[in-house]
Amino acid sequence: MTTIPPGESRIPQKDRREHAREQARQLLTEGKKREHRRRLLWRGGIGLALIAAAAVVALVLTQQTAPSGAGPLNMASDGILLGGDGTSVTAATTPALTPGAQPVATDQTALGDTVNISIYIDYLCPYCGQFEATNAAQITQWVTKGNATVEIHPMSILDTSSVGTKYSTRAANAAACVANYDPNSFLTVNTALFANQPAENTAGMTDEQLVSVIEGAGVNDPNIAGCITAGTFTSWVTAASGRALGGPVANADIPKITGTPTVIVNGVSYQGSLEDPKAFDAFVSTQAGAGGSALGGD
Repeated sequence: MTTIPPGESRIPQKDRREHAREQARQLLTEGKKREHRRRLLWRGGIGLALIAAAAVVALVLTQQTAPSGAGPLNMASDGILLGGDGTSVTAATTPALTPGAQPVATDQTALGDTVNISIYIDYLCPYCGQFEATNAAQITQWVTKGNATVEIHPMSILDTSSVGTKYSTRAANAAACVANYDPNSFLTVNTALFANQPAENTAGMTDEQLVSVIEGAGVNDPNIAGCITAGTFTSWVTAASGRALGGPVANADIPKITGTPTVIVNGVSYQGSLEDPKAFDAFVSTQAGAGGSALGGD
């Protein structure tokens, strides 16, 4: 038996059928209204999602197509090529890359009977510091004597490991400033930056401290300090790093850079110990022999 809620009177028998029909019509109308509202909300949600997705795609496309800033002089390959004449080290001179331009690979066939060493580094990378401490002296000796060339590619892949200061990018920018204004001092500055390398997950050196380290290495061009503090080549550092990570890598047996240091000798990537100078010496000598040349001794 159905119970009538309190306060409601009984409906006469003759009106009950019409009352039931009216209730059914009201329920159907309310149901249609709810369904209409649900569809409007659903469509609105889809529309907002599509707008959000379009915004993300637009941001990604903007980042991909936005031109990088102009590069430094003497780094048209995204690296600086250094060679020697028996007494000193000098840099190969190249024009600066224009904004958005692609790098020009070094023609290693034009370098004569030398061993060609390419090194991709991040100035915050502790393994790069290990390789530098182990091998810098002998690489400098080979290059100075004219038995080898070294092409150094500064990168920024560890910005997230410097508590927000983006030390990797700032240090690479400082190196690019040296390449632009005093390229023949680059190898000396490279050694100085690693000699003063900060630990990962620290703020690293300030721009002013980077200037001080570079000046302490004997570089006194007055334009370099302003270049460092202004971050003149920051955009280029980011673009060059992206190109190395995305590939292709010129004069190499690997398609792209996957970590630092990456060391390539006569087109062959080094897979040996970073802390054993004899292992690297043997690898370089093997590649030199394969190319028909030999490294000079002491």
